[in-house]
Amino acid sequence: MLGTLCTLITLLSCVSGVTVVTQKPPVLAFVVEVDASDSGVGAILSQRSELSCSFCTGVYIICITVVFGQGTKLIVADSSLAAPALSLLPPSSEELKTDKATLACLAQMSVGFADVSWTSNEGPVTDGVFTSSAKQQPDKSFGLSSFLTIKPSQWISGRVFSCKVSVGSRFTEKSITKSDCSE
Repeated sequence: MLGTLCTLITLLSCVSGVTVVTQKPPVLAFVVEVDASDSGVGAILSQRSELSCSFCTGVYIICITVVFGQGTKLIVADSSLAAPALSLLPPSSEELKTDKATLACLAQMSVGFADVSWTSNEGPVTDGVFTSSAKQQPDKSFGLSSFLTIKPSQWISGRVFSCKVSVGSRFTEKSITKSDCSE
């Protein structure tokens, strides 16, 4: 099993294209075609329930079975994807008068998936984070929103908050602090 997974990871490191797989049941067979006469770049051609590997002139067909846990996503991303565009919005002055304040990170990207992470100058932040699913926009781009709920005192004290949105190997990160905002 571990050998199969390592083989998949090795092969996917040179795959071009974008594929998102959320598998139920949690077993999936990939067929990866690698053209031996080219640069060795492969592509996931299909998923099959039965493996049938073959060798053709100049082309290797490699069959791999991978077992995923429920809800696991396999994302194969093209390195030519553009980095997401981000807007990071501060909490409203009205919200700062309450016991909670919300920062909003708005991302626009060319694909329908992304990883979002928040940090403060104290390190990674996971509590109080809500991130929406990506939604396709009329211009065919995708947008998503991520919200971080904090205590107003954390904002008022001048703590720096950062939102990082990653698509494949490309990412954009923006930071904001109270001093960046006009009263």
